Amino acid sequence: MTRTRSGAAAAAVTILVGSVLATPAAGAVAAPEPTTVAKKLVTPLSMVVAGDGTAYVSQNFAGLLTAVVPGKKPQVVFAAEKGTEVGALSEAGGTVRFATTKGKATKLWSMRPGSRPSKIADLWKHERTKNPDGDQAYGFVGLDPACAAQVPPDVPATYTGILESHPYGSTVHRGTTYVADAAGNTIVGVKDNGKVSTVAVLPPVPVVVTAEAAAANALPACTVGKTYNFEPVPTDVEVGKGGWLYVTLLPGGPEDGSTGAQGRLVKVKAKSGKVREVASGFAGATGVAVADNGDVYVAQLFAGQVSRVRSGSSTAKPYASTMMPAAVEWADGDLYVSANVLSEKPRGVVLRY
Repeated sequence: MTRTRSGAAAAAVTILVGSVLATPAAGAVAAPEPTTVAKKLVTPLSMVVAGDGTAYVSQNFAGLLTAVVPGKKPQVVFAAEKGTEVGALSEAGGTVRFATTKGKATKLWSMRPGSRPSKIADLWKHERTKNPDGDQAYGFVGLDPACAAQVPPDVPATYTGILESHPYGSTVHRGTTYVADAAGNTIVGVKDNGKVSTVAVLPPVPVVVTAEAAAANALPACTVGKTYNFEPVPTDVEVGKGGWLYVTLLPGGPEDGSTGAQGRLVKVKAKSGKVREVASGFAGATGVAVADNGDVYVAQLFAGQVSRVRSGSSTAKPYASTMMPAAVEWADGDLYVSANVLSEKPRGVVLRY
């Protein structure tokens, strides 16, 4: 029914068993024909487009940061040591921010073109010392002990937030880098001096267990109708109108569709940590972009679709179908999308609509 937090954080890069990823979502509206900006990439899960038009793409599992200058071939500008993941890209003033993850060690870096990266902050230290969601309850709500005893051991009936960090997305606004920590279930803010603070602990995603979900996950009949609070798993963050932080949530849980499309788009007020839901019903919300007019685009990895939420609306509608999209970025009137991100071979691409 759920997974440990490390598994939850990896949900954005887990191949869905069955046919959900076999073809792009049906019924998507015709978007402009995309241009291929880059290809032959390995797990391009994060991306940012700088002011000069250069697209920076993380090849997460390969531990590479790649720059795609318009009209030129992609060039690796940073290679991490073996076993290190690179992701959570953002940019401001010509400086690129990115995160590295190796085991429990998670760090935020900055790098200017042609220079070596400099460490900004130790994100794992903040998680280890603060454990912001340590008091947050996950699992079943109000399940009696007799029923809880029948729940399979690989499904934690109730638990609270554990110590773990896995940054997946970031954005920069007014001197602060905001990081979506998928394993920490938080948005953290990082100042240029390295000071890290908790901006918001994302709320659990409540899901009512249906008879079908219980059968698919070997849960006892007594759990049907009960609510299970999944970890939210924030995968990306972007700044929108009014300074709101728009965040995609890919809740921890089974990826076989048995509990439905539970992904969320929320917005967070950075000063107060207030969280408001914007839209729901996403199948694997892995990336968010905000257009100049306030429209919000969400990549649905498991649906093979990029959706658009019009400014002021709470309804997501199909925008484009593409295989396994992950990152979305808005730049100069164009939407950039990384796609085919989970191919076993280096077949990931960056598309521009």
